[in-house]
Amino acid sequence: MSGASTSAYLARRAAQKERVRILYRRALKDTLNWAVHRHLFYQDASDLREKFEANKHLEDLDTIDKMIAAGAATYNKWRHPDPYIVPWAPGGSKFTRNPVPPSGIEIVYNYGREDND
Repeated sequence: MSGASTSAYLARRAAQKERVRILYRRALKDTLNWAVHRHLFYQDASDLREKFEANKHLEDLDTIDKMIAAGAATYNKWRHPDPYIVPWAPGGSKFTRNPVPPSGIEIVYNYGREDND
């Protein structure tokens, strides 16, 4: 391989590793939405890891791209319709429940103890 093709190969391989890592993390986090209890989650997470580890030996770049596309399609098909969102995170039930007052409104902390000058 020439220097340019080697660097192109390594760049594509690094991009594939990143896409696999992102897909795995998304699928693992989504597994928490489907598993009600931790002991169920641990088994599902182990099964998911085995699916990813089974194809770890692949070297052909086009085959890896096809496997990533198939994995992404499977992930999108089985995504939870109502994922758990931490209440204070964006999209959660408590997010901006007590918003910051608009500018121009003064908050008086010593109510009832004002100076009567």
